Amino acid sequence: MNKLVVGNVLHRPLRTIISVLAVAIEVIMILSIVAIMLGMVNNARSETGGIGADIIVRPPNASFISAVGGAPVPAKIADVLAKLPHVAVASPAIANFSMSKGIETIWGIDFASYNALRPFTFLSGGPFKGPHDVIVDDLYVRAAPRGHSRDVGSTITLLNHEFRICGIVEHGKGGRVFMPIQTLGALMGSPNNASVFYIKSDDLKNQGLITKEINATPGLGNYQVQTIQEWMSLMTPEHLPGFNIALDTVISIAVIVGFLVIFQSLYTAVMERTREIGILKSMGASKLYILNVVLREALLVSIVGIILGIIWTEIIKFGLDLHYAKFSFQLTNKWRVYAALIALGGSLLGAIYPAWKAARKDPIDALAYE
Repeated sequence: MNKLVVGNVLHRPLRTIISVLAVAIEVIMILSIVAIMLGMVNNARSETGGIGADIIVRPPNASFISAVGGAPVPAKIADVLAKLPHVAVASPAIANFSMSKGIETIWGIDFASYNALRPFTFLSGGPFKGPHDVIVDDLYVRAAPRGHSRDVGSTITLLNHEFRICGIVEHGKGGRVFMPIQTLGALMGSPNNASVFYIKSDDLKNQGLITKEINATPGLGNYQVQTIQEWMSLMTPEHLPGFNIALDTVISIAVIVGFLVIFQSLYTAVMERTREIGILKSMGASKLYILNVVLREALLVSIVGIILGIIWTEIIKFGLDLHYAKFSFQLTNKWRVYAALIALGGSLLGAIYPAWKAARKDPIDALAYE
């Protein structure tokens, strides 16, 4: 039976190649969107964890995604927070989501307090020396377009303004680009404001006390106070707006593509092999045997397509990692298995009707077929 299956597949090479490509594209679609979206989530988690804060304080009604929103509250609230009994450092910041030249988040920070949370590791250069200086991390430098320098002293354009790179630091401190908080606030039309406050406690055991102290401070009772651990627990696909909807949509489209191509390919193949099926049945082949042959063809095509899809996705990931160093693309074995099972299920689903139709053919009618 296996020789028959392989022979049928190789007898129509073009149709087989198209079917294999359809399954491979199905796998690539699923794995690519998952790698991009999971990479963004996990990158945000690791970057925020590297800031060095123990507690995050946000204005009322602010999104738990700190990069969303403007700078709605006065930055001087950090001075109030810093005076609380168990607060060692309080640092105001603005996280501005920009799409002017690709997707990136520009951070406005008070260097002294932000650096006190966990010191920057400078690879070259140093802190801000003026309002139009920026600090960038090593991944931002690596992602520079060809012919564009991002060394210390070079000029870059952000938010339609030119800035001088004054320092290059190791990545993992919340963002890729940092500028003085007053500068970013002025560019956003909210001078002297902030969007989030990072707090370092004098002792991790006092995080609960700090939360109570903030809630008891006049004017801060409605502010959102979370430990870094609580914030990270929310940074999952289930809590991100639209994540699962986008993922389910891509998977559904991928399954439909795989289903239709396999269905069309096998249905046409069954119709073309009417006489061949009649010969098999006249020689004693049962309905189950015919059904088995057609399903095995679908299984063989699916397995080859899945393998190619995973290999091509790895190649795509390598290229994206090479050309887009600022972003993280993550593939997990869990999703490789999921993608394979989804593609396999869609292909077998598309093969059921053609296989059933082949098994029901009358051998006499099939032998008389021209």
